[in-house]
Amino acid sequence: IAFVTLGRNSGEGGDRVVDNDFDLATEEIEMLDKISKAFHAKGKKVVVILNIGGVIETASWKDKADAILLAWQPGQEGGHSVADVVSGKINPSGKLTMTFPVKYSDTPSAKNFPGVPADNPKDVTYEEGVYVGYRYFNTFNVKPSYEFGYGKSYTDFDYSNIKTSSKTFNDKLEVSVEVKNTGKVSGKEVVELYLSAPDRSIDKPKSELKAYAKTKDLKPGESQTITLTLSPKDLASFVTAKSAWIAEAGNYKVSVGASSLDIKQTVDFSLPKELTVEKVQHVFPADKKFEDLKP
Repeated sequence: IAFVTLGRNSGEGGDRVVDNDFDLATEEIEMLDKISKAFHAKGKKVVVILNIGGVIETASWKDKADAILLAWQPGQEGGHSVADVVSGKINPSGKLTMTFPVKYSDTPSAKNFPGVPADNPKDVTYEEGVYVGYRYFNTFNVKPSYEFGYGKSYTDFDYSNIKTSSKTFNDKLEVSVEVKNTGKVSGKEVVELYLSAPDRSIDKPKSELKAYAKTKDLKPGESQTITLTLSPKDLASFVTAKSAWIAEAGNYKVSVGASSLDIKQTVDFSLPKELTVEKVQHVFPADKKFEDLKP
């Protein structure tokens, strides 16, 4: 097996750049290409280990590797952790907390960052509005390289029997789903709950993560019922005109799955009438007018 490490420096006082940082350097691409061809020609595997502190481009080269291990920057004990995962001593169960885009320009803030003036930015106007991160990619159907919530395991899991404690929301709502290890080794699964809310009054993302939980270490064939709870705040969106967090009346869709795009089970519930969850004061009015991004 070839183990190839790609590293990036991280620090304070400056921001990363696109060339040779977010994007791989020409030398890195050439190295991956040579190693991939040489090892695959002999029927051997190639594993790329990412020792990075932030997202990098992966779409153009990920097919050259048989596996990619996102180690981040784990410190002096990182070697032991990496060895445990690649050897199979530990079955990984982590999920991405961000989106890996196909290219930098796919990120909605790319056109605003790093601000103006370009040579010495002092002001940045982020125009993506509520469509931050995966909310943008999912709502505008922009295909990522790896989506928010994505993660691999040495085993497989099946989701079934989704239920809600009620068909209408009243103070709280419980959502339960059964998760079964259908593979050949023990493992844990992170169950993610996304909520799609009515959007008659203001723009809202297609769905938002509202709850998640990890199963116990499930043996092959073993199942566990995971229960996640939604509160009034989980249903609410901030309405600027009313300076309040408001849950809009109507139908809500619950999507439960292994990532923001890998949805396994869905169920609906309703909120009979509008609910003002929290009223706040308008303390920091914007000193600059601009148009938020809209679908």
